[in-house]
Amino acid sequence: MASRIADSLIAFTGPQQCLPRVPKIASSARVSPGSVRPIDLLLKGSTLRGRRCVVPMKRRIGCIKAVAVPVAPPSADSAEDREQLAESYGFRQIGEDLPDNVTLKDIMDTLPKEVFEIDDVKAWKSVLISVTSYTLGLFMIAKSPWYLLPLAWAWTGTAITGFFVIGHDCAHKSFSKNKLVEDIVGTLAFLPLVYPYEPWRFKHDRHHAKTNMLVHDTAWQPVPPEEFDSSPTLRKAIIFGYGPIRPWLSIAHWVNWHFNLKKFRASEVNRVKISLACVFAFMAVGWPLIIYKVGLLGWVKFWLMPWLGYHFWMSTFTMVHHTAPHIPFKPADEWNAAQAQLNGTVHCDYPSWIEILCHDINVHIPHHISPRIPSYNLRAAHDSIQENWGKYTNMATWNWRLMKTIMTVCHVYDKEENYIPFDRLAPEESQPITFLKKAMPNYTA
Repeated sequence: MASRIADSLIAFTGPQQCLPRVPKIASSARVSPGSVRPIDLLLKGSTLRGRRCVVPMKRRIGCIKAVAVPVAPPSADSAEDREQLAESYGFRQIGEDLPDNVTLKDIMDTLPKEVFEIDDVKAWKSVLISVTSYTLGLFMIAKSPWYLLPLAWAWTGTAITGFFVIGHDCAHKSFSKNKLVEDIVGTLAFLPLVYPYEPWRFKHDRHHAKTNMLVHDTAWQPVPPEEFDSSPTLRKAIIFGYGPIRPWLSIAHWVNWHFNLKKFRASEVNRVKISLACVFAFMAVGWPLIIYKVGLLGWVKFWLMPWLGYHFWMSTFTMVHHTAPHIPFKPADEWNAAQAQLNGTVHCDYPSWIEILCHDINVHIPHHISPRIPSYNLRAAHDSIQENWGKYTNMATWNWRLMKTIMTVCHVYDKEENYIPFDRLAPEESQPITFLKKAMPNYTA
């Protein structure tokens, strides 16, 4: 059951079985100044009678009987529509649809050649930043009184996320011109996170090749309706996983995707085994040493809590980069690479100290245009994309409304609406979502 829940929380396989289609909202229901926005109904969980932006209808999914309130994604045909939609979702900008005839190569060809250049000094400077900030974090944990420990853990968890980004560059062959050096540095950078480098690299390459493609994207998937309807126990686990614990859902992804040899091609297995051996060796030697020196509570204090901080960022970055009510997951026969990488990826600004410690992983659109761009060149590449393709990009500043939209709206896959929230399909079982709607602030500042 545990593995089945993990499978369902992160990704699914097999043919798609879509929910019954929901009629889209009539044009008279478009958002206009002073009207009730559909997203407000979802975020606040309110029911406003007499408004034309929702159309009640009966929906039945297996044994679940509920009154569903279909809210089709509002039109984004005009600049005014997109501006209102952006404000509703917590975005600064929602981009125009990229024309079908634009290819990924067209976009890449507009990037300056220098953004692809590897600079060893800058690469090792990022290592120095991560090692120094992580060491400082451990010192803060050792010296902080109990009431300051959450701040020390937040710093250290963010600093160790920088180790992941270094390994991430190594996996994309953008850290060093020496590929053996990249494999060694990537493996070592992932060890404190207990992350097997090669299994992650193989799966992550498929995420880039199939970004926001149903079934095939290995980063994450919307909840498939057939999984949501499979059993009451699994449904409750999914609601809780995609709700309150979603900022740590990458832990399920870590367990589910990286330790099972059956998930890898025959040509990959030997390298996967080497990475797994390194991780298990670290656990067998490193953890007992930590416990020997500082005790079991010290292991929790110095390793587990920063590790949970890392997974908060791993989950949050993954959510924010590719998840919004207006960003679709598409089946393979409808998928377009340029649209998925440019329109389907979100640039999000964070506080400067987070961006520095995490080596600009948040500057994510150029990374999806070409994963070969080193992290220290992402901002120059981003500036070029904004100059040439800026009107097609999705832009945000990290805020409560953005997170609330993702955590309370972006749930079950639907071809017409992109996502259907849990509480429209199973309201009696969606108390965690109701709690988030009430508890999470809705402001963008």
